[in-house]
Amino acid sequence: MATTSEPSQKLHLTGSCYCENLKYALSLESKGDARTSLCHCGNCKKAFGGVFGATVKVPLNVFRYTGESGAPTVHASDNGSGVNVYREFCHECGSYICEYGEQAKAHFRYIMLGSLDDPEALPPKGEFFCGQRTSWMPEVPGIFHKQQIKE
Repeated sequence: MATTSEPSQKLHLTGSCYCENLKYALSLESKGDARTSLCHCGNCKKAFGGVFGATVKVPLNVFRYTGESGAPTVHASDNGSGVNVYREFCHECGSYICEYGEQAKAHFRYIMLGSLDDPEALPPKGEFFCGQRTSWMPEVPGIFHKQQIKE
């Protein structure tokens, strides 16, 4: 559940895997510290098992695992361009919590939006790889739409 405190407007969010073995917390100075986006690339479709991926990009220093659950399992794979993408997931239920590439590894985490206890707190700001959007899925209105991540 999202909570805000006056007057700093900090945002504290929690999340977990499906079996709640892995729990985490985010402590954002504001909603502006996070960027939720939808990605229609083939890698995200496969990783999420759906027609798009939904992630929240946050600075590494605002994300931490909580409780006594231990460390996540980490899987590294080539994203198709010769660069590794790391995905952290629960070794018990297989739910995936976050991902990051080589360049982002020391700076950011891309949290799976659906793993948040309150995903409504961070609505999407944009869509990437829109040219690969599934044909029956409409464009999300009111957010940016890009063909690539580096546009």
